[in-house]
Amino acid sequence: MALPRYLRPLEKVYKSKSYKFKMISRTKIAKRAERKENPSMQELILELKKQKSPMLTRAADLLARPRKKSVSVNIMKINKLTKEGDIVIVPGKVLGKGDLEHKITLAAAKFSESARPKLKNAKIVSFNEMVNLGKKSPIRIII
Repeated sequence: MALPRYLRPLEKVYKSKSYKFKMISRTKIAKRAERKENPSMQELILELKKQKSPMLTRAADLLARPRKKSVSVNIMKINKLTKEGDIVIVPGKVLGKGDLEHKITLAAAKFSESARPKLKNAKIVSFNEMVNLGKKSPIRIII
């Protein structure tokens, strides 16, 4: 059965398992990073931008977004989309709705107060440590 007419432009997206995102240039990421007030966040975005991995460049792009378009992810969604031993980046804030039932390695920009006690099964690392882990095994970005 064919997709309805209004969904046909998205047919390739629905058939593929991964969504395709429009990447912005590294220069634009650097300009967005300059607008951030937090100096450690500026350094982090610029460091991720320099990496050769497209996943880390995408994470830099998502971290450099304006505050209104920032990413927030519930633990329930992380639990649903990951498996035991996955390496996960959340380029935004992790919220506390849900429970994590398996062990993962997690890096995020911020954690809510209700999320911190629920992440006992997760090994929480900084983005700098995540760059080194990403060279050994694949990374998943959850948005």
